[in-house]
Amino acid sequence: MDVQTLTKPSVLILLGPPGAGKGTQARMLQDKFGLVQLSTGDLLRAAVAAGTEAGKKAKAVMEAGDLVSDDIVIAILKDRLAEPDTAKGVILDGFPRTTAQAEALDDLLDQTGQSINAAISLEVDDDAMVTRISGRYTCATCGEGYHDSFKKPAVEGVCDNCGGTEMKRRADDNAETVGARLAAYHAQTAPLIDYYDRKGALRRIDAMGTIDKIASDMGSIVKDVSA
Repeated sequence: MDVQTLTKPSVLILLGPPGAGKGTQARMLQDKFGLVQLSTGDLLRAAVAAGTEAGKKAKAVMEAGDLVSDDIVIAILKDRLAEPDTAKGVILDGFPRTTAQAEALDDLLDQTGQSINAAISLEVDDDAMVTRISGRYTCATCGEGYHDSFKKPAVEGVCDNCGGTEMKRRADDNAETVGARLAAYHAQTAPLIDYYDRKGALRRIDAMGTIDKIASDMGSIVKDVSA
């Protein structure tokens, strides 16, 4: 696939509950536009491995069993945004999670003359999401994904991909746990939705459609805000 050229670098934020497809859509945006996906966990691990100043601070905090402070995360993000591969733009996944983090991110981008082009909220139906996530399982041998309702193997209990007969489910992919995760997400993210809505940066996408339809809607937003 040829990478499409954007008129200006983009800073995008993906908001959405577990199972909404943020990872899949971020990878598709990377392939389509040459954007770089930045997740907080990957950033922390990379900074610790590289032994940067901020990485050393993060390592000390994590080894003590504490949560890494917003200041350290922002410092690591600042270092990462200075690397040349982010020139076309970035997709932030998992950060910010709070209004305080959003304000700190705005301050960081102000220093580099940037701003959030769009905070894209993947909107879901909670009941449908419980069904979608709690029905997931994978082949223990090759990792091929299946679903009780939407994608069953051709022969029950036998992987279409490798012929394996052992299937596994994530322990937390049950209706009760998924419902609690969705409730926690909404409670945590509601202030962020309001924050970016007030700034005129919020874009909403129906995330209950097909992957290709969601990707098309995402692409249209990226082109619009990066023109």
